[in-house]
Amino acid sequence: MVEHRRVNMKAILANADLRRELMVSTIQATQAREGIETTREQADRAYYVVTEAENVAFFDLERFMGHGRSEPDRREDMFAMALRNDVSSVRFDVARRDFGAIETSPLAYRRVGVVAHIFRDAPALEPAWGIARQGKATAGDSEWIRHHWEVRDRAGWVPFAKGGEFSRFYADVHLVIDWRAERRDALKAVGNGLPSLEHYFRPGLTWPRAGGSFSLRMLPLGCVFADKGPVVFPNSEDDTHFLLGVANSAVAEYIMQSLTSRGKMGGRWEVGIVKRLPIPRPSTKQKRQIYNCVESVFQMKRDWDDGNETSTRFVHPWMLRVVHANFDVPSRLTRLCQQEELEETCIQSLYAELNDAVYRLYNIADTTRLVIEEAMGERPSEILWPEMGRKDGDQKRMEHVWRLLSYVVKRVVEADDDGIVPFIAVGGEGRLIDRVRNELDALFPNHDLNQVEVAITNELKRRVKGYRHVETLEEWLRDEFFAYHTSMYKQRPIFWHIASSQGRGEQAFGAIVHYHKFDHDRLAKLRGTYLRDAIAHFRREAGLAAQEGRTEDRLLWQSRVEESEQLDRRLQWVQEGVSGYPAAGDCRIRTPWKSEDEQPKGWRPDLDDGVVVNIAPWQVAGVLRVGA
Repeated sequence: MVEHRRVNMKAILANADLRRELMVSTIQATQAREGIETTREQADRAYYVVTEAENVAFFDLERFMGHGRSEPDRREDMFAMALRNDVSSVRFDVARRDFGAIETSPLAYRRVGVVAHIFRDAPALEPAWGIARQGKATAGDSEWIRHHWEVRDRAGWVPFAKGGEFSRFYADVHLVIDWRAERRDALKAVGNGLPSLEHYFRPGLTWPRAGGSFSLRMLPLGCVFADKGPVVFPNSEDDTHFLLGVANSAVAEYIMQSLTSRGKMGGRWEVGIVKRLPIPRPSTKQKRQIYNCVESVFQMKRDWDDGNETSTRFVHPWMLRVVHANFDVPSRLTRLCQQEELEETCIQSLYAELNDAVYRLYNIADTTRLVIEEAMGERPSEILWPEMGRKDGDQKRMEHVWRLLSYVVKRVVEADDDGIVPFIAVGGEGRLIDRVRNELDALFPNHDLNQVEVAITNELKRRVKGYRHVETLEEWLRDEFFAYHTSMYKQRPIFWHIASSQGRGEQAFGAIVHYHKFDHDRLAKLRGTYLRDAIAHFRREAGLAAQEGRTEDRLLWQSRVEESEQLDRRLQWVQEGVSGYPAAGDCRIRTPWKSEDEQPKGWRPDLDDGVVVNIAPWQVAGVLRVGA
């Protein structure tokens, strides 16, 4: 017995989605009978052409405005030619229905026809996949936020995601925010209160709200996030890598750009744009492939960051990795640069594979992909070491050498009891250069120290763009270290080179001091022990030279006495917090968010106020070594 079912054609015709589903399937089947293979996307487009004939025409005429007499205004001519179909890439016809598929009906007419079906077919990130939230606007970063290395006692300071520079998949959260109870209450009263408070300290995915190309990265557990560093919190932890991969793809960026006027971001990736990104449901195979690509790129970039001195993950510089331990300095550098190149090639290959997988996820045909990629233009490459993204091999090699020496100085200064390391042997302490050599000897066991120093010096002598060449290790310490350290630490140095002269060349007296230890008593010790001993030594040498009739030597030693005495006067300005007369300038610590009664008297820094505040008197006094 044959069962007969009644088909409600009226209901089918009234249901636009059901009607479309039946028609698209029919188009594919009909084409197949004719021996023509038709993708779902092509059949879908054909359906629109047949059923949604009413189009809207846009004309891209702005580029024909002309500029003065040399370039006449050609908009009228190009408009007429476009109407006759005599030119291409001027007129764009878009089905009116496509605008309704995208919330707010944007004016990105070049893109609407390409992505409208994606918005119809795929659910938006929020609420289907997670939620996107915007965090705290501090309305005064200098008061509340520090780089992690500035704060000596981290109690009460928590990691703070504030957007930052472009970096997909991984970026170190190197900022901290003052989260002590009394300060948090004050922070709450500033700006927009504490929005999204219930989501703070949860892991998620964050991105810089301002900037060029979109870049989403992991947000670890335990962070506060800013208005400039919004966060996506996946509904399921299992979807984290999948969402990270999809959102970092070229097609996702193209889709999000379609939500803005004419497809131009204007440098802002607002929460409202990201949460509306449509993301299709993947198959198990698709999700696994995207997961594998993301996890591999993330791990390589995170592991590389272990060698970055300013990262919270820092262990030791790249040259000291265990895999290079048995090689001499030149061989380490060669192998390290080769390793870096291989890893960067690998992550770029993985990123290309990820993009291919996401195009397939969205079921985008090759012809449409070409349209998308042409519209996107050149996007930032996936880079292992973002700070050196545009540097050549010689520059990267030299950077590794400078990073090694920076680390050696760091070890020397941090190991010193009072955090004061003089360049000359005074105060019962050895010279900086001798301590640096001792550290190199410890870091390169089973290697001849003289050969290690010669190899490093040979690298320093090379002429490489962006790096001053020097003839000796001592010259690098004296003339290059502090400027390099200041730049690497984003103008918030924690090792200060106090010197009796500026520019390059000899200094009568110099010392590296550890900012975290350099309080009022240590400044008194610098003046009363180290500098006093140096001046006494210079005077003895000047007197001896006078007795022996060595006029040039006497003048040299006397000039060092005078130079050091001038340094002592300037140190006294800072120690006492002098202000009010032109020679000294204002050598007080001035903390903008504190009342006059709360301002320090003399050199009594509050480390929680940050390097920028506390270093200012030293800059005014002119005692920090500034290279020419």
